[in-house]
Amino acid sequence: MSKPVCVIIGVGPGNGVSFTRKFAAEGYEVAMCARNAAYLDELAAEISGTHAYPYDVCDTAAASGVFGRIRQDLGPVAVLVYNAGPGEFVNIDKTSLDMLQQAWEINTRGLFVTVQEVLPDMRKAGGGNIVVSGATASLRGGANAAPFASAKAAQRSLAQSMARHLGPEKIHVSYVIIDGMIDIPYIREMMPDKPTEYFLSPDDIAAAVFHLTQQPPSAWTFELDVRPFGEKW
Repeated sequence: MSKPVCVIIGVGPGNGVSFTRKFAAEGYEVAMCARNAAYLDELAAEISGTHAYPYDVCDTAAASGVFGRIRQDLGPVAVLVYNAGPGEFVNIDKTSLDMLQQAWEINTRGLFVTVQEVLPDMRKAGGGNIVVSGATASLRGGANAAPFASAKAAQRSLAQSMARHLGPEKIHVSYVIIDGMIDIPYIREMMPDKPTEYFLSPDDIAAAVFHLTQQPPSAWTFELDVRPFGEKW
């Protein structure tokens, strides 16, 4: 029996690699997607059951080719984890049109395009899971988060719309609000005085994300907040 396939969009140091390790350890074939091909190749050589597929979510014309190769190499997609979601943290006076456009393209349009690519597989299988990495900015716009918050709000709204539409087809869409600083080396270097409890563990976030994909339809979660106890909210 072939392994189920999980596609992770936005694999980098931190949450992306932790998602990869978790799903691979749980018996999935994992298709890793990101712009950095060299980094993906290193991970594929290191983590059994993982495969590198360079992909820039802003290049909408490339989506069908990338997902076509994944389908041909590994099989139909059972789980999609959409983890691409950066943005500039500036106020309206310092936000350029390009900043606003790029944040929307990565967070919202990219999600829209990739979901359209996996829906045929999930519908044919009679179900599937789509998990989106979100942020508190999706719920409230900070003064210095004009491009990021607006893009995340649009992303959350799109995810909610998809959840309502796709739920009857047993396709579970969930949105994870990741609130806090991620425990990765460069963040630690920026905040050397902070204790371990101040940071979010990528492995613990990955465990929460995996749990969402295993929930029975009678008790699905749409929105899940994860944060360390010291984070203000």
